[in-house]
Amino acid sequence: MKITKYGHCCLLVEEGGLRILTDPADLSTGQEAARNIDLILITHEHGDHFHIDSLKAVLANNPQAKVVTNRAVGALMQPAGLGFELLEHGGSRTDKSILIEGIGEEHAVIYPSIPNVQNTGYLIAKKFFYPGDALTDPGRPVDILALPVAGPWMKISDAVDYARALKPKTWFPVHDGILWKPGAGFKWASLALDPLGMPGQAMESGQEIDF
Repeated sequence: MKITKYGHCCLLVEEGGLRILTDPADLSTGQEAARNIDLILITHEHGDHFHIDSLKAVLANNPQAKVVTNRAVGALMQPAGLGFELLEHGGSRTDKSILIEGIGEEHAVIYPSIPNVQNTGYLIAKKFFYPGDALTDPGRPVDILALPVAGPWMKISDAVDYARALKPKTWFPVHDGILWKPGAGFKWASLALDPLGMPGQAMESGQEIDF
């Protein structure tokens, strides 16, 4: 599996001839240059994950791409005249023989008085898990974890505890576009996880890694 990071939570995932783009939005850059995209997975409606102008730019260059998301995001896409295919918690689909499963129902709580939103994470090819803005346990082995390392709903100890619970074979940082220095999230998580035998991969915007 090859993964390219366009910043924050926008990832190009390539597996078995399938090309998947996740959460093209306003904190990621360069995603409009991606070509031959088959699927665009959107986890939830916050602007750093779902941004109409960013999505339209990607679709302009990839008119064949299918947008796959949950009902909440879909409801926001329809006024813009954009179609989508539904994938939510407990559901699955297969594209080019690659299984994609929807896992998780809600965004992590930011503060009790702030209304919560629907969040759907995605398990791709039974090995790569991208949880979106939640710390959902998929209830099955995870080889590669896109680990959120910063956010208004978490601190670095939450990221470390999440990785410890899932025990992925490897991980890399996401949701770090809000940091002044994105690499700091990886640094602090690594200090805690490396001694536990869970080394991660530092992944900067524009970087591509074969897992």
